[in-house]
Amino acid sequence: MLIDRNQSLLLIVDIQERLAPAIHDGETAVANNGRLLAAAERLGVPVFVSEQYVRGLGPTVPALQPLPVDAWRFDKMHFSCTREPDFLDRLAASGRRQVLVTGMETHVCVLQTVLGLIEAGYAVFLIEDAASSRTPENRAAAVARARAAGAHIVTTEMVLFEWLERAGTDEFRALLPLIK
Repeated sequence: MLIDRNQSLLLIVDIQERLAPAIHDGETAVANNGRLLAAAERLGVPVFVSEQYVRGLGPTVPALQPLPVDAWRFDKMHFSCTREPDFLDRLAASGRRQVLVTGMETHVCVLQTVLGLIEAGYAVFLIEDAASSRTPENRAAAVARARAAGAHIVTTEMVLFEWLERAGTDEFRALLPLIK
């Protein structure tokens, strides 16, 4: 199944100031999330951004700010976004059936969100190089479990090229710096 920008939504889970520095290869994950945010904004893909316990973990990292104007930022206390009041209703109201998930930590909030989205009937794409954990072992275990549960495991560039669909367009030229 290809990712369709008209059916997809980008969900960034808990990439926060006090958590990101402790994450294995966190700089790469943050950079890839920046690329995804820029492309989503340019292509009109809706964006949801969660923040877990902001008082303790801080807000979304400055490198991802400002968020696109239409992004929905929400606080959460559950590990899974799907357990938060209004999340599934807001997602359903978006009309999008493909959810592209990134974030921190892969083996906790990201994985529980992925599993909840699959259970709710969504096509879920875990963007592997835009999600991480404090240890590579936890990240690898989470990716394996998400795959076994039915999530599609993809990379940032896979998403960008599937959103674009073809070369030679104004959108392709505009997003080319994100790929090079």
